Amino acid sequence: MKKPKAKPAPQRPTPSTSSKAGSLTGLLTEVRQLIQGARRSVATVVDTLQVMTNFEIGRRIVEHEQKGAKRAAYGTELLKELSARLTEEFGRGFSEDNLSNMRRFFLIWQERIQIFQSATVEISETPSRKLVPTKISESLTRKSGNPFTLSWSHYVALLTIKDPDERSFYEIESAQAGWDVRELKRQKASCLYERLALSRDKEGIRKLAKEGQVMQRPEDMLKEPLVLEFLGLDEKASYSESDLEQAIIDRLEHFLLELGKGFLFEARQKRFTFDEDHYFVDLVFYNRLLRCYILIDLKLDKLTHQDLGQMQMYVNYYDREVKLPEENATIGLVICKSAKKTVVELTLPKDANIHAKEYQLYLPTKELLKQKLDEWSAAVRQ
Repeated sequence: MKKPKAKPAPQRPTPSTSSKAGSLTGLLTEVRQLIQGARRSVATVVDTLQVMTNFEIGRRIVEHEQKGAKRAAYGTELLKELSARLTEEFGRGFSEDNLSNMRRFFLIWQERIQIFQSATVEISETPSRKLVPTKISESLTRKSGNPFTLSWSHYVALLTIKDPDERSFYEIESAQAGWDVRELKRQKASCLYERLALSRDKEGIRKLAKEGQVMQRPEDMLKEPLVLEFLGLDEKASYSESDLEQAIIDRLEHFLLELGKGFLFEARQKRFTFDEDHYFVDLVFYNRLLRCYILIDLKLDKLTHQDLGQMQMYVNYYDREVKLPEENATIGLVICKSAKKTVVELTLPKDANIHAKEYQLYLPTKELLKQKLDEWSAAVRQ
């Protein structure tokens, strides 16, 4: 008679590799966030120190010039010799052009720094004045004590803007929207300031320079025209409304930047049905600052009263069936190739929350927009 086989002794379960990894997920996430946050903070401090240092270099250059000859040739020779000596000692970053930018940077932004210095920055007045303010590290820890919120590359790009109001606008927008230098240059090339100005009254233009693009009313999101050069569609090529819509979806991040602040994408070809008929809205967005839906219809041709009537129906449906009581009225936006104000004014009541804006697939000419802005200003003064 065979003895029954002894049952193997139960083995103590050992944690699997996957369970170990799972137990580390939370810790790894927290540590990663700490490291990334620290690196961002260090990068911000380094950027600010560079900007403040360059500002102080510009100050020293201007003060030295004021003590010396007033001839232009003197300034040229000064920067040339200073560049050679600084480059020999410290390496790159001190070319004549860059020193010239530092000089201009001080001359343009000196009024602002004087305001902040009185509260947060103390400059040593001893004969051996330090290059950087003595309490700059202290000022960097206090938001109110940091007059410069962008990198040096941002300020070099801003130096190319002659109009002080326009320059102030782009500085504010770069800081608030978190534009990198590439996006700042793109927005400047698309003439964002002029396009927003064309959709505002005189007081609204002044606010742009002081506050940037503030989203409080439906009109605050409007610009003329919308520039969609990033879609990569050829102006002369044949394309359909579906092609335009798909190109927008493919480059949605760029389109959201073009629309403005606070936009969230919800749906494309959003269907709703009543009386057994189906209707489709091309694009549906929500703006968290305006707290309302924005419905967009795309039209390749010129605007018609039928387009406006259709959008009015879409807006009415959303206001009655979709939006919550605490949300604001839905906004309708028809983006078209050509929009005549007369058609809009005759079709819609004055209080209609519907707008029509033209789009173009190439960067606008700054001179043309300036001309339109001058014409608009002249008409307002009459």
